[in-house]
Amino acid sequence: MTRFLARTLFAAAMTCIAFGPAAQAQQQPSAAAVALAREVIELKGATSMFDSVIVGVIEFHKNNLLQINPNLQRDLEEVAGRLRTEYAPRRVEVQTEIARAYASKFTEQELKDAVAFYKTPLGKKLVTEEPNAVDEATKRVDEWANKYAEEVIVKYRAEMRKKGHTF
Repeated sequence: MTRFLARTLFAAAMTCIAFGPAAQAQQQPSAAAVALAREVIELKGATSMFDSVIVGVIEFHKNNLLQINPNLQRDLEEVAGRLRTEYAPRRVEVQTEIARAYASKFTEQELKDAVAFYKTPLGKKLVTEEPNAVDEATKRVDEWANKYAEEVIVKYRAEMRKKGHTF
C-alpha cells in the first residue's frame, strides 16, 4: 500500500508538471530530446507509474456518479469497463507528456548520459532496488515520526501542566 501511495503521489506530481501552465509556457524540447527522455523513463520503469492516471480518472468519475445515484452501480461498472478499454491507447499520450516534461528539464546531453547510466549495472540495480529502498525509508520515517510524536505530546503536556492546564 505504501509503494502504491508513493507511486501515485509521484505520478500526480509528475502529471502536474507535465500538464501545468509553466511547462506549456517553456520552449518546446526537440524531438530528439523527447525521444531520449522517453527512453530514460522506460529504462527507469517510470512509464507504468502513470498507468493509474487513465484508470484513476475513470474510477473517480464513476464513484462520483455512484454517490449521486447508488442504483446505477451495475450500469456504471459496465461503462467504466468500456471506457478503460477505449481509453487504454491514450497511455501513449500520457507517456509523451511525461517525456516532454523530462526533456524540458534536461539537455539532450544530460538525457544521453542518463540513458547510458540506466543501462549500466548500477543503473539497472537502482531501478530494481529503489522501490524497495523507498519502502524501507518510508517504514523507518513512519517509525521515527511515531516516536517523535510521542516525545512532542509528552513535552506539550508537561509544558501545559506548568501553566496549570490538564488533559
